[in-house]
Amino acid sequence: MPALQICVLSSEIMPYAKTGGLADVAGALIRNLRLLGHDVRGFMPLYPVVREKHAQLQPVPDLQRVAMTVGTVEYEFSVLTASFAGTDIPMYFIDCPALYDRPSLYTADPDEHRRFLLFTRAALESCRRLGIAPDVFHCNDWHTALLPLYLKTLYAADGFFARSKSVLTIHNIGYQGVLASSALADLNLGLAWTQLDQADLTRGVINPLKTGIKHADRVTTVSPTYAREICEAPLGMGLETALRARTDRVIGILNGVDYLEWDPRHDPYLSVHFSAQDLHGKERNKRLLIEAVQLQLAPNLPLIGMVTRLTAQKGIDLLFDAMPELLRSREFGLVVLGSGEERYEAFFTELMQRFAGRVTYRAGYDEPMAHLIEAGSDLFLMPSQYEPCGLNQMYSLRYGTVPVVRNTGGLADSVQHFEPASGVGCGCVFNDFDVNGVSWAVNTALDWYGDHPRWSQLVQNAMAKDFSWSTQISQYDTLYRGLVEAIS
Repeated sequence: MPALQICVLSSEIMPYAKTGGLADVAGALIRNLRLLGHDVRGFMPLYPVVREKHAQLQPVPDLQRVAMTVGTVEYEFSVLTASFAGTDIPMYFIDCPALYDRPSLYTADPDEHRRFLLFTRAALESCRRLGIAPDVFHCNDWHTALLPLYLKTLYAADGFFARSKSVLTIHNIGYQGVLASSALADLNLGLAWTQLDQADLTRGVINPLKTGIKHADRVTTVSPTYAREICEAPLGMGLETALRARTDRVIGILNGVDYLEWDPRHDPYLSVHFSAQDLHGKERNKRLLIEAVQLQLAPNLPLIGMVTRLTAQKGIDLLFDAMPELLRSREFGLVVLGSGEERYEAFFTELMQRFAGRVTYRAGYDEPMAHLIEAGSDLFLMPSQYEPCGLNQMYSLRYGTVPVVRNTGGLADSVQHFEPASGVGCGCVFNDFDVNGVSWAVNTALDWYGDHPRWSQLVQNAMAKDFSWSTQISQYDTLYRGLVEAIS
């Protein structure tokens, strides 16, 4: 089959800049599409962290100091390029110091929306000036969700992108980029402003993600269950009607895992490696983890790990009542890595003080520690209220660290509840989002841990799971080809 030309736009892409799973997925998508033979190009803003760490970036000759007006504000952008790490894939970085030279990738600044309006339009303008009319523009989240509308309006007159299709992936529908309708001029839509949701404008808002849902040729999200969940309240978070209007064009594709980074056989962050055939290394990693976080825990007792953003979505509220009682009634250790809302950080800090030697909490994010927690823990806890996909439960499976998860989104699609009688299943799954539900799940998993033959079977089941991108990427290939064939 002929190769397709695909441009992927994302506000963050690994290995250049990351705040969460979006960067991992965007980077993996770019790399694995190229492995299928497609002509792929990536676009992202040039943040200071990218400029500092990637000295190999080179200016694109015909894309320097290009003038662009956003509303009434005049900007200039330039484009720098480099090959995606270890590949021949062109990466293009939109350089606009007035908008991107800030301490963090995302801000609460009044012009936050302009940062990504310019990025989206600059990517389109760069393609046109470079003579690139891709078969598919793949947009990610609200930051680039206006591109489908721009294709149909601002960039429709000359027909250059007439055959280009758009795909919008929703990584987390909770982030919609809503802005005040007073910013309408910044969208530079001219008379095409009528294509925006008029009811929203009447209420005084513009919703970029809703606009993308309406105008993209296909809408995807990051797991089949989440695709169904967001078509109904409450998980649709106000966009369920817009999604139901396009039900035939909304699909869920489970994210893959980068096993180059996340595999205990060759994990670059581990000093001791292991496999399903030889788990002695896992035992050693558990001892190293216990030592690193200064727990006073016998190695034969179970250790629960968590690597998470500390937000309501992640189900931390359930642990306020559940975890102290579990720690009082059962013998196990708990190690938590993450940051977020102050009340959750305070909870884990206080829990560490109350159960000294059995609980440790590390604030922030530490990549080597995240890998050690996956490798050294026996169980991995994800009691999420909702989870579009989740990656840590899939990492945990590969490391023989049994996931304890709620039956939602990508957790439901990747973790099958273990049935001791049949020996089938790879984790512990609970249904109800309440204290009793998570307490039951942790207690059940701890009971399994105490039964060595049963636990050994469960660990082997977990490590046999394969969520590699080489498996998942074929679904994107089918999606793109379906769009292109529809206009051939």
